[in-house]
Amino acid sequence: MPLHCWIRTLLLGGLILAAPLVADPNELPPTVTGKDGAPMSLIPAGKFLMGTALSNRDGGRDEYPERRIYLDAFYLDVYEVTNSRYLEFVQATGHRIPEHPRDKTLTLWQRDTVPDAFKDHPVVNVDWYDVDAYCKWAGKRLPTEAEWERAARGITGRRFPWGNAEPTRKLANYLNQWRNGGGLEPVGSHPQGASPEGIQDLEGNVWEWVADWYDAHYYEKGPNRNPRPAWRSPEGHPWLRLGIGSASAPLSPSPQQRST
Repeated sequence: MPLHCWIRTLLLGGLILAAPLVADPNELPPTVTGKDGAPMSLIPAGKFLMGTALSNRDGGRDEYPERRIYLDAFYLDVYEVTNSRYLEFVQATGHRIPEHPRDKTLTLWQRDTVPDAFKDHPVVNVDWYDVDAYCKWAGKRLPTEAEWERAARGITGRRFPWGNAEPTRKLANYLNQWRNGGGLEPVGSHPQGASPEGIQDLEGNVWEWVADWYDAHYYEKGPNRNPRPAWRSPEGHPWLRLGIGSASAPLSPSPQQRST
C-alpha cells in the first residue's frame, strides 16, 4: 500500500502525497520535503490508542471508547501552514485570500499581500474548502481524524504531544486572545512541545482541520485498521481539532466557517 503524507492547514475559527512502495519500511527516510517546500516527518506504521476511556476526565461522549487502532505509515507537515506558503498558493491559482468572516477590516492580509510581521505565522480565516484547494495544489491532502490523533498522542495515548504534563507557556501558545492576530505566534515557537516525531504546534496557536466529517458515534463503530474519513450527508460538518486542551477534542463547525 502506498505511503502518504499529510499537510496541516490551519483555521482560527492546518495532506497526503503518494510515496514509492518499499519492500522494507525501515528504508523510509525520517523526513521529506513536500511539493510546497514544507518539511514533513515520518509517522511510522503501527497501532496506537485512539479515543478516550470512560474514566478519563479529558474526554467527551463522542470520544468514547478508547481502543487500539492500526495505521499505515504517513508523513505529516512539521509546522502549521504559514501565510507565506499560502500566499504562494494564492498567487499560483488565483484563489481567494483569507479574510475575517465578520469584519474585513480585521483581515491580517493587505489585499493580496501578507505583512512581513505575519509571514511566518500560521494562516487563519480559511474554511474547509480553502484548505482542500490548497491540499490539491500542494499534491497532498488533509489527515484523517485517526492520523491526526496518532501524530498528537503517539502510540501510548498521551494527553498532549509532549506527554501528560499540563501545558505551560514553554510548551504551547494558549490562553491568548485574538487581538487582531496579536495572540498568534510564528510556527515552531515551542520546540519543547513537539511530539516524539518532531511535529510542532499540534497543541496551541490555532485550530486545525482534518478530513473527517463529524459523526458522534464514529469512535464506537469505526474500523480498527486505517479508518477512512467518516463522510456523511451534505448537512454534516467536518471535524476541527482544538489547538489546546486534550489531544482528542473534536468540534464540528460548518465547512464554510472562517472563524476569527
